[in-house]
Amino acid sequence: MTSSTPFRSALALLTIAALAAGCSNDNGVTVASDQSAPSSDSTAPDPSLTPWTVLVYSIADTNLEPFMMVDLDEAGAVGSGENVNIVALVDRSADYSTDPVLGQADWVGAKALFVQPGGTSEVLAELGDIDTGDPAVLSAFIQDGLTAYPAQHYALIISDHGASWPGVGGDESANGNGLTLAEISTAISDGLQSASVDKLDLLGFDACLMATYEVATTLAPLADRMVASEELEPGHGWDYRSLGVLAESPDATADDLGNAILDGFQAQARVEGTDAEITLSLLDLTKVGELDAALGDLSSAVSERAAAVAPAIGSARASTLGFGRSPDPTEDSHMADLGQLVSQIGVDALDLSDQADATLRALGDVVVRQLNGAATLGSTGLSIYFPPVEELLSPDYAAATGDSPWFSLLTDYYAAGDAIPVEDEPDFTNDGDVAEAEFDDYGVTVWGYIDPEIAANVSEAYISYGLVDEDGSIVFFGDEPADVSDDGSGLVTGSYDLTMLTITDGVDTAMAYLWLSVDESTGVLQVDVPMAYYAPDAESDDDYQDVLLSLTLDGDTGDILSETYYVYDEELDMYGELTADPNGIIVPEVLRLAADGTEEWVPTSDVGLYADLPSLQYDLVPLDPGTELYLSLTVVDFGGNYDAVGTIVFVPE
Repeated sequence: MTSSTPFRSALALLTIAALAAGCSNDNGVTVASDQSAPSSDSTAPDPSLTPWTVLVYSIADTNLEPFMMVDLDEAGAVGSGENVNIVALVDRSADYSTDPVLGQADWVGAKALFVQPGGTSEVLAELGDIDTGDPAVLSAFIQDGLTAYPAQHYALIISDHGASWPGVGGDESANGNGLTLAEISTAISDGLQSASVDKLDLLGFDACLMATYEVATTLAPLADRMVASEELEPGHGWDYRSLGVLAESPDATADDLGNAILDGFQAQARVEGTDAEITLSLLDLTKVGELDAALGDLSSAVSERAAAVAPAIGSARASTLGFGRSPDPTEDSHMADLGQLVSQIGVDALDLSDQADATLRALGDVVVRQLNGAATLGSTGLSIYFPPVEELLSPDYAAATGDSPWFSLLTDYYAAGDAIPVEDEPDFTNDGDVAEAEFDDYGVTVWGYIDPEIAANVSEAYISYGLVDEDGSIVFFGDEPADVSDDGSGLVTGSYDLTMLTITDGVDTAMAYLWLSVDESTGVLQVDVPMAYYAPDAESDDDYQDVLLSLTLDGDTGDILSETYYVYDEELDMYGELTADPNGIIVPEVLRLAADGTEEWVPTSDVGLYADLPSLQYDLVPLDPGTELYLSLTVVDFGGNYDAVGTIVFVPE
């Protein structure tokens, strides 16, 4: 069943019955027969109404189901009462969890539930196999929930996988259909209008990557506050016991609720050991208009002198904290922290400093409060889409965001990159295009030289290291940042400690690719490791899910501060924490450069490792003396042009 009509009819019948009888609902609030849901921004809310109604749209027909069932039981620990109604639409899968939730035995398909005290619930509607990626279903849930449970204030929480501006969801019983940003906007708008409610007081995304400028500006007319994360969220997501702030006080505001969500998320992440990578933002959507205007002014200023400021923008982009990263650029979300990006642009391009400062002030007004961890220190509350080169720009972005000032800035930036003359593209001047290398106490240092006149165009540099195969191919197993000297010499240097990341399940051990970044201010290391997960029922070598292991380490001690396995859905371009069967197989991947120049991510083990994720152990193992090692330095300019030099060395005794 894909129609939302039975659900709508079920809740409508409940509403009509309550209105006709003029009776008290379950929380003791009397609803008069001529009562209708008030506007959320009413200056004088009807005091006879329940202070809050919270709607939870739980798209649990995915591999996040086990986590989301825990979330619902957390909401049940609060339950509805005289100060809050909690209503949930819960769509479950047949594949991932059989646990009861809110007093209901396991089921497949969707139910509409009224969350009651004591961790129980009343079934409002049996919905069957609906498509939660259909905006009509979300719209009907909003309309019927707000109509059946009128209140002084309203919150909507959408929970599942997230992908930033592409949207949320991925209903597996509906061919992975998700809600695009435009569909979310339409569904919320239609649901509110049908329920005669002007705006939500708070809109929450318990999903990855949704604290973006694109999401905020699109949904600003529909809510006063938004809570969302810039970074990937760990599977446990929010702690829904945070709704207790509403149960405890009839005077609780949207900011009270938002702050409680942030506090609960942070506390739970600390218990779960995931706090090193978290972000979560409480945003004032009523202030987004000023941010729109400031970004428009910045875009106009860039357009007037794009060629002159593009190098500074490229350098700022390369040094800005990114979210949903991947060593494979086709799987990277390309979301950059907006505040960091604009701040660095203002420093590197002084003729844009006024516009950058105005944008930062507007951003500060939008971001009421934000959390970060050791690996996300410096995040400012909102990210923005910025692929480093035009080839990685999604063709769907313009359609999703419209003719926005930011899209105009990207267009001008890419045009400036395309206009770089051939003679100004990166070019190493080393004899024979061979890098120089020297072993030292750290490991090995590699260096080369580029023309100092074009060094200003370089946006990033990195060192890569790999093993030399007998057929002449190179199996790269890591890369990390290199340095371009600012003394006018054109010197490029990179260092490598001659270790290899290995992962073991206690039976087998596999080498793994290490994509390393370092926060120089904190000494925290961020390591991303590409992998493939094969479920126990995988039918072929091609039947796998792309996975990214994200590790945060203390740079001084080497201690692991957090580790999370994220699954990437290529069709939906969405991330979420991996739910792995311990009997499944997980295989690290490395980048193979064939002798003919073609690149391919390949598994490092024929047998793989058992996917009992908590038992997997990591180690940085010194390379054996005599190992033939290929080292390369690469520099990339803001137009995506690059050059590299390499050398072969043998690890000394």
